[in-house]
Amino acid sequence: MISVRSGPFTACAKVLNALGLVYVTLPVRVVIAGFLAWRRRWWHVAAFVVPVVVSEIAIGRLKALYDRPRPPGSLVATSGSSFPSGHAVAATVTVVAAVIALFPEGRLRYWWGAAAVAFSLLMGLSRSYLAAHWLSDAVGGLLLGTSITLLSALVVHAIRERVAPEVEREPT
Repeated sequence: MISVRSGPFTACAKVLNALGLVYVTLPVRVVIAGFLAWRRRWWHVAAFVVPVVVSEIAIGRLKALYDRPRPPGSLVATSGSSFPSGHAVAATVTVVAAVIALFPEGRLRYWWGAAAVAFSLLMGLSRSYLAAHWLSDAVGGLLLGTSITLLSALVVHAIRERVAPEVEREPT
């Protein structure tokens, strides 16, 4: 990653770094959850909020468990252990859960899903590019965030089917 550094790539990676900070992700998450609650889409609220909460708990526990040192020479301020990348987990959970919760099944959801995957991959690569994380930290963060989000969506869907199977509801 260091050998391909250039001014424009570094600027883009630093923008992604800023987008992954809690000062950005938290308000975005609150707005999405608030919008879903305002629309009274309670199952969608659950499908969005559950992976956010679970991932935030998992990040701290895994960082403490692995206590992996970060790579030297980071281009951005870092703190704590390296594995998994909190930016990668938070970005992935936020965008993938937003797509699941906000868009009904169909072509539009698939396009937004592809955009969410692309954003998540760029976030992960930017963390390694900036030497804030080892590449394996970013890959682990992407996989963790995706797994938590999809598993949460499946669990919420299964509970929804069990609790209200005969109730007509809007498409997911």
